[in-house]
Amino acid sequence: MGSLFSSTKKTKEEIEMALNKAKDLSNSAPVVVFSKTYCGYCNRVKQLLTQLGANFKIIELNEEADGDDIQAALAQWTGLRTVPNVFIGGKHIGGCDSTLDKYQKGELLPLLNDAGAIANNSAQL
Repeated sequence: MGSLFSSTKKTKEEIEMALNKAKDLSNSAPVVVFSKTYCGYCNRVKQLLTQLGANFKIIELNEEADGDDIQAALAQWTGLRTVPNVFIGGKHIGGCDSTLDKYQKGELLPLLNDAGAIANNSAQL
């Protein structure tokens, strides 16, 4: 029975691999959203980015074999355990509230433009 419990504990190498993967993924597109398909907050962020005409990559953690490991690595790295976990230009922006807050303050579009995520600079909402 002891092996049952030991199999759930991640080794240092497994944690490091998940962290490296999360970092690689966060830089793999101008905008990366770590998400879960059933999450309403994630859907709100994806909807906003779509409305703004942003080019973004979605990593659906509940569809990834190592999604739980990646989410744990993101929590360790960013301090944010929940999804969505948004990166623009490789920089951590935060979750739904911080993304919407940046939009309301007029800070999101410049970030998206600077990252090259919007092809047409006339995006407005």
